[in-house]
Amino acid sequence: MADHDVLPGSEAFEQVVALLDYPMFVVTTRVGDQRAGCLVGFSSQVSINPSRFLVGLSKKNHTYRVAADGATHLAVHLLAKEHTELARLFGSETGDRVDKFSRCDWWEGPDGLPILSDAAAWFAGRILERFDLGDHVGHLTEPVAGAAPEQFGDLVTFADVKDLEPGHEA
Repeated sequence: MADHDVLPGSEAFEQVVALLDYPMFVVTTRVGDQRAGCLVGFSSQVSINPSRFLVGLSKKNHTYRVAADGATHLAVHLLAKEHTELARLFGSETGDRVDKFSRCDWWEGPDGLPILSDAAAWFAGRILERFDLGDHVGHLTEPVAGAAPEQFGDLVTFADVKDLEPGHEA
């Protein structure tokens, strides 16, 4: 590519992010007796001190609606490649039609959050603020508890689930 090959609009951006292979997260939440969870690709640590993590939830998603209906916390899970089917469950089914938690092992964690038993690592975060980000709403969280190994093996990434038919449009 020449030094001055400039693409119009968001074309270059879309090409760049298509080449990235971000880790995927399963995010769960709970309000009363209602549990929800989904596969999330838009998330990132956004501060070191204080610790902050931003989770983007699609406005069309069941988990977003549950989180918007009074959730105070989110649980963020990383999955090992050996649990790709768990990522596919949370990415291809919608809580509008399916109880995803009846199809996997989980336990009740901090603040009643559903914690996936097969997660390689997880943390719970208190929702500090919500931001409109376009077709997603960003949930700024402050980590309050979690569990992590000394090191990770291979984790589920976008490449492992890019062929998924989502439960809802993004």
